[in-house]
Amino acid sequence: MTCFMCQGDMEDKLTTFMVDLGNCIVIVKNVPSHVCKQCGEVSYSDEVSARLEQIVDAVKKAPVEISISNYAA
Repeated sequence: MTCFMCQGDMEDKLTTFMVDLGNCIVIVKNVPSHVCKQCGEVSYSDEVSARLEQIVDAVKKAPVEISISNYAA
């Protein structure tokens, strides 16, 4: 697999995903990712992207300001 930004080689790694929803910050640790060895660009498979979307949607409904979770949990 090659990076769509710089065409460098991608490697599988666990990364941390973070998004600021304005009223809440969501942090998900240990996310299976593809990381470019050259520029550091991070991408996710369709399955991982869908799971991250589920996690973020669940947090949107909770009355919290910061949510930190583990991807596998």
